[in-house]
Amino acid sequence: MKQPLHIIKIGGNVIDDPEKLSAFLRNFSGIKEPKILIHGGGKIATELAGKMDIPQQMIDGRRVTDAETLKLITMVYGGLISKNIVAALSANGDIAIGLSGADANSVLANKRSANPIDFGFVGDVAAVNSGNIDKILQAGFVPVFCAITHDGNSQLLNTNADTMASAIATAMSGNYESFLYYCFEKKGVLEDVENENSVIHEINPSNYEKLKEEGKIFQGMIPKLDNAFSAIQKGVKAVHILQAEDLSSLILTKRAYGTRITA
Repeated sequence: MKQPLHIIKIGGNVIDDPEKLSAFLRNFSGIKEPKILIHGGGKIATELAGKMDIPQQMIDGRRVTDAETLKLITMVYGGLISKNIVAALSANGDIAIGLSGADANSVLANKRSANPIDFGFVGDVAAVNSGNIDKILQAGFVPVFCAITHDGNSQLLNTNADTMASAIATAMSGNYESFLYYCFEKKGVLEDVENENSVIHEINPSNYEKLKEEGKIFQGMIPKLDNAFSAIQKGVKAVHILQAEDLSSLILTKRAYGTRITA
């Protein structure tokens, strides 16, 4: 029987709120089975870009990553946010190590084509070095990945953290029973974004298409759900989208929280 591995992506307003992040990390440290954390930090990067007079361009909610912005997000994701998370986890008793996809050649990506839209230095995951990540886990470390990858030719690339989490969970499912969690400030996928209690408790391919047709899936949630279904179809045991504060309760008690994605 394969050992469970929990791959957790933390995002949304939790990253920006020190109290919420601290509470989440305490709960995360309560998970004693092997685990991997993936984080972004776009709002903090945008805030600092304003203070540093680095113009930011967004297209359909996606950041255009020019050379100066790439420097900024490398500092913010791989430095400021990563090291604060690692320090907090260390205080909680975890032996955490902050990584990008370039570290240990963990996650390789291809620079996205400039056609039809040039997003600059943005990468789409091409390969995950599960063997090297497994060595880190076997050494007793908790990997904390920021959403930066590399192309194998010394170029760093900004990469969607949801996609990165899905790719890592999929790659690790060969040696582990992989469980993927997308944690943010909402209770799950909501049928009505104005109603916190309108959680859709289970989404499968059939009702997913129906919910989209009826306009009941918030547009910004669709890429996350697509990543979730991709992971399930490629061997990940289970995917949950849930409120960050419910993570440890879901894992430790097996009770139902948030939205479960099923094949």
